[in-house]
Amino acid sequence: MKANRIVAIGIVVGAAAWIASGHLFPHESAESRAAIGPAAVDAQKPFRVTVALARVEPRSRQLVLSGRTEADKKMMVTARADGIISELKVRRGSVVQQGDVIAILSDEAREARVTQARAMLMQRKTELQARMKLVEQGTMPKLEAVNLETQFKAAEASLAAAEAEKDRGVIRAPWSGVVNDVPVETGQAVFSFQGKEIAQVVSLDPILAVVEVAERNLHGVHVGDAAEIRLVTGHKAKGKVRFISKSASQTTRTYRVEIEAANADGFIPDGITTEVAIPLAAVPAVSVPRSALTFSSAGELGVRVVGQDDKVVFVPVSVVDDQQQFMWVAGVTDDARVIVQGQDFVREGQVVEPIDAQQPKTAGR
Repeated sequence: MKANRIVAIGIVVGAAAWIASGHLFPHESAESRAAIGPAAVDAQKPFRVTVALARVEPRSRQLVLSGRTEADKKMMVTARADGIISELKVRRGSVVQQGDVIAILSDEAREARVTQARAMLMQRKTELQARMKLVEQGTMPKLEAVNLETQFKAAEASLAAAEAEKDRGVIRAPWSGVVNDVPVETGQAVFSFQGKEIAQVVSLDPILAVVEVAERNLHGVHVGDAAEIRLVTGHKAKGKVRFISKSASQTTRTYRVEIEAANADGFIPDGITTEVAIPLAAVPAVSVPRSALTFSSAGELGVRVVGQDDKVVFVPVSVVDDQQQFMWVAGVTDDARVIVQGQDFVREGQVVEPIDAQQPKTAGR
């Protein structure tokens, strides 16, 4: 039993000594060096990336804004005289020209007052002519002629006022347009002191597209600039900037801009949602694939380029134009080598092996 223990202890001690000899006296064969050598050398090779040469070109920009259409003119026509609506010449949707009759009020003795004023004018005129002959003959002082002439002028004024009052009984369209609302009916009484609303007339030619422009974009928009209007229905129209507000909204800090477009057929309605594209001045920009854009560690949008000594450099950019497959960006210099493949696997300052995008290439590891 004692001999067996001695043998077992000896075997354990011998095994431990054999294992320890490998750590204390490492032995490397030629075969093992040959197997490890290529991997170590390969680990030192720089990462391969695909680059494209940047070409700076002037690129036109577009300022695209959402807004709504507005009628060029919109007004509720009101009664300027008392009476009852005896005739209503229009209804909703009626097309009227400037001066067309919208409604006629009852006479309310307006015609009688015109007749009376006309008769008084005729009387004053006859008296003035008769008295002037006496003045010329010297039988009447000239001062009396001045008094009669004053009465004649007053009669003329009374007739003009009576005729104006009569005309107020006929309500006419202030401009050409479409009747959008008629809140009264025939036989309804109206009173001028209440300013009774008779009909709303909307002028749709030209039509306005109204948008709000932010402060940073205001300097690029000018009165007279061409613009394209795109309705939510898909209809498009050409227009031009007619008005730019000089005062910002207190709540949004934006400026009202009006774009005027022809709308002779009235196809574009008032108040429809629209999108307006206003071309801005061209700026130097570079076309890069959308996939080439990346973010820096600080969250800045940009591209990675291969700089001097084949080191990666991050370049912040600003978007000039957005297309389906490519982006036009500003901030990249001419002839810069933009990384278009592998940019997300490298970091700033890392040495890489650039491969021209136009040449056959192998995939980066």
